[in-house]
Amino acid sequence: MPDRAPQPVDRQLPTDEARDLISLVRDIAQREIAPKAAEEEDAGHFPREVLTLLSESGLLGLPYDSEYGGGDQPYEVYLQVLEELAAARLTVGLGVSVHTLACHALANYGTKEQQVEHLPAMLGGGLLGAYCLSEPSSGSDAASLRTKAVRDGEDWVITGTKAWITHGGVADFYTVLARTGGEGARGITAFLVPGDAEGLSAALPEKKMGMKGSPTAQVHFDGVRIPDDRRIGDEGQGFAIALSALDSGRLGIAACAIGVAQAALDEAVAYATGRQQFGRPIADFQGLRFMLADMATQIEAGRALYLAAARLRDAGRPFAKQAAMAKLHCTDTAMKVTTDAVQVLGGYGYTADFPAERFMREAKVLQIVEGTNQIQRMVIARHLAGPESR
Repeated sequence: MPDRAPQPVDRQLPTDEARDLISLVRDIAQREIAPKAAEEEDAGHFPREVLTLLSESGLLGLPYDSEYGGGDQPYEVYLQVLEELAAARLTVGLGVSVHTLACHALANYGTKEQQVEHLPAMLGGGLLGAYCLSEPSSGSDAASLRTKAVRDGEDWVITGTKAWITHGGVADFYTVLARTGGEGARGITAFLVPGDAEGLSAALPEKKMGMKGSPTAQVHFDGVRIPDDRRIGDEGQGFAIALSALDSGRLGIAACAIGVAQAALDEAVAYATGRQQFGRPIADFQGLRFMLADMATQIEAGRALYLAAARLRDAGRPFAKQAAMAKLHCTDTAMKVTTDAVQVLGGYGYTADFPAERFMREAKVLQIVEGTNQIQRMVIARHLAGPESR
């Protein structure tokens, strides 16, 4: 079969700077990420060296203020960078998305003093972040979290366990949501906890279906003491901060999903145009051509949806409903497209000799993280019909 290289996505970018940025990302992806992706995922290797390179290249703080080491890029551009990274290797794209999520609270709700002290290292100093909201008994019902932070003089003492934490055990800092007051959403406060804090530990990483190179682990807080100047925002404001971060984070997941779907489509097209059956390429057969056409259409629709939501965010307009729609549609698209890619490759698609099966396994988690797609449907319905009756 001929080696058919995929054509780069034809992107509509707002500035020459953004076009140069995408070219830089594609170069890094082709040289440093994609060639090792299959081998390192199979071995469960976490590509910390790649994330360090991305930090040194200014790619870990793109949507944040350049005053603190960020890239001053609109979300419209940042998300397309994520898509390119995820197409090369989801572990890297999702890693950048999670790091950006972990920086959100401090960048948007921290004091000037906190931002000056911490953000430069977080955005461009080689540090890696994690976001600690979910717990073993509170996933979709995040407001019922039990991890507690108790005031002790000028300090807070944090005790509890967080679950399903991307970068758990390897992160340099954790944005942690903990209960400081009564039950419910109003009793939650946000904290910035250093990764080497005494009493902080991580369990062994979960053994997952896909994304084996991305560590996902429980993180334990056994009387972790931090000063009050690491509290982010007001006491009781934490859940509002968390929801704000998740609206933006869901767009990151949507972009990553389209990246995986695009990679799967590229693989399917390359195989279909090279594989000969009955004396001609299988791409000549109408049934398969229609599959490829549907895959490409779903991807373009998903890309347009997440970019429309990003442009609302960049304009300072409400975008929560559109973010939920983008996360829902793009991740469902990734699951459908990767499944179809396996079908296009037939028996070869079911083997580890081709990346289609890895894309399919990786796509599944995107329907679950940062709010399951059932939760996204609830969010969208609330915007349409109001809250549910109690």
